[in-house]
Amino acid sequence: MKITVFLADDHAMVRDGLQLLLETSGDIEVVGQAGSGRVAVLQVNQIKPDVVLMDIAMPELNGIEATRQIIGDQPETKVIILSMHATSEHIYQALQAGASGYLLKEAVGQEVVKAVHEVFNGQRYLSQKITETLVDDYLVQRDLGQTRSPLDRLSPREREVLQLVSEGLSSAKIAEQLALSPKTVDTYRSRIMQKIGVRDVTELVKFAIRYGLTSLD
Repeated sequence: MKITVFLADDHAMVRDGLQLLLETSGDIEVVGQAGSGRVAVLQVNQIKPDVVLMDIAMPELNGIEATRQIIGDQPETKVIILSMHATSEHIYQALQAGASGYLLKEAVGQEVVKAVHEVFNGQRYLSQKITETLVDDYLVQRDLGQTRSPLDRLSPREREVLQLVSEGLSSAKIAEQLALSPKTVDTYRSRIMQKIGVRDVTELVKFAIRYGLTSLD
């Protein structure tokens, strides 16, 4: 029985490279791909793969929020985050969202095959460059209720709106994507700015980039 894997990355060449690498292992089958977080959530809910490889910097819905939704809908599916960032903020957010693994893109090679196997077998996998000390520190803080991020002040819907605003979408476009009214989107945006203490959209975008909701690409 093969391990079924879904690939979520906004670069087709990366997805194709990962598929080739994974399927040469012999016991892994790539059963789907998506180029945006929102499409990934929809397709994973339909396909129900064993493991999802999720790029953290996804358009429309970033990898962290997509992971949170996938785990909420399909708790049996394991998610491994792919990222260029090794900061504690990104790692903490991924683990809090329910990810079972965190791989640095610079280290992806045969390590990705190992990660898929270990996560499928119920273990946590972190890129070899991420120290256990960092993870242990996270787990201790979590147990003590001390892990806090400015993103924790926002609801999942507010984080979605924040990402779309930072990607330059108008209130009308955001409203269309999220099935809201433009007025409601404006209300969300004002509430977000108040909660995180920023004064304009430029600062909002900088915040979203800093905390991994969107990227400079």
